[in-house]
Amino acid sequence: MTRVIGLTGGMGSGKSTVSKFLAELGAVIIDADKIGHKSYLPNTETWRELVKTFGEGILASNKAIDRKKLGMIIFDNPEKLKQFNAIVHPPMFEIAREKIEESRRKQTKIIILDAPILFEANWTPLVDEVWVVAANEETILKRAAARTGLTEEQIRSRINTQMSDEERIQKGNVIVFNNGTMEELKEKVQKLWDNLNINDCA
Repeated sequence: MTRVIGLTGGMGSGKSTVSKFLAELGAVIIDADKIGHKSYLPNTETWRELVKTFGEGILASNKAIDRKKLGMIIFDNPEKLKQFNAIVHPPMFEIAREKIEESRRKQTKIIILDAPILFEANWTPLVDEVWVVAANEETILKRAAARTGLTEEQIRSRINTQMSDEERIQKGNVIVFNNGTMEELKEKVQKLWDNLNINDCA
């Protein structure tokens, strides 16, 4: 039987690194960010709805949606973020569901649905269990600044639009605390992988 694991975590948690380690171990990764890009390619229904809602100012010269321009609009405005989510989450859910079913047909043993918005978008019906990657505030701020180049104020503003780690931890089945080194994180992921009893996923 195929096992589908939802992998989630906030900005700077190290979720993407955990996803990379799991891919190296043999899991099939379904990346919500890539699904998001696919869902609003130029001239799709979702693209048209986003342009209608937020204006042509969110478009790049090639008519693709400029995520940076869009982010400037939605991340500092809870109401606009809510509008954005209402437009993109339903089509993303369908694409994710189709990809999971496609992997099931190929008899994939472990599928990872890598989705920072797993809980917020109510994607839990798609998975068998949820792994939450979490870290302390100091570590998160440091990582996010190094990765994005945003100021601490901008990072905090974006974090405040997300579900808190405390909420995620309460809802998750497996919690991966990532306050240490890359080597320590890799070791934790390896142990979790070894405990999956992959041979039983027939």
